[in-house]
Amino acid sequence: MASSEEDGGGNGAVEEKENGKKRRLGALATAWLIFYNVAMTAGWLVLGIAMLRFYIQKGTHRGLFRSVQKTLKFFQTLALLEVVHCAVVRTSVLVTGVQVSSRIFMVWFIAHSIKQIQNEESVILFLVVWTVTEITRYSFYTFNLLNHLPYFIKWARYNFFIILYPAGVAGELLTIYAALPYVKKTGMFSLRLPNKYNVSFDYYYFLIIVMFSYVPLFPQLYFHMLRQRRRVLHGEVIVEKDD
Repeated sequence: MASSEEDGGGNGAVEEKENGKKRRLGALATAWLIFYNVAMTAGWLVLGIAMLRFYIQKGTHRGLFRSVQKTLKFFQTLALLEVVHCAVVRTSVLVTGVQVSSRIFMVWFIAHSIKQIQNEESVILFLVVWTVTEITRYSFYTFNLLNHLPYFIKWARYNFFIILYPAGVAGELLTIYAALPYVKKTGMFSLRLPNKYNVSFDYYYFLIIVMFSYVPLFPQLYFHMLRQRRRVLHGEVIVEKDD
């Protein structure tokens, strides 16, 4: 599931274990997380502005992915650091890992590798959704770490996803679906028998499995965010099972 809506991956409360030594570790970790989130907010802002400028100048979405792909690849791949951040923030390594890796998969193994689909409208759909989501998410983390969170940012963080999350999932699924004919025709990333490893792998059927994996994963993550929304915006006390 490629939408990054899990709380904490980008920042979070830095836990302290020992008085003196830990306090310093907390300060260093917090400083790093502020820098990271500011950089990621700026990066996705640059990406969003570049997308908007391209469309205004060209009047079409065709060629948009190619024009912004370097920026997209850099900042989306940089998000791998969020898995490392799980060592100092209170969030699930598994959930963060799945969400970050699924984004990287969409960028590198779908949109980058299958150039025939780069002009699909579904690609632009998930790019726009990701951009708005990440600008909101990283700015939320930044202001939260600075202990100065504007209500609008908080409101946006826990309301925009209601529409953006399903829209992003639709864009990702439609993009994978559009890629299937090209994958089947070329046999890319597939391993056929016989071979010296005596194993086979069919990327075409793997993508179909990936698409079906959205069925159980999307509702879980979506309803998790709805529960978080009620807790944060309305003060409801919600008891959730540990991941």
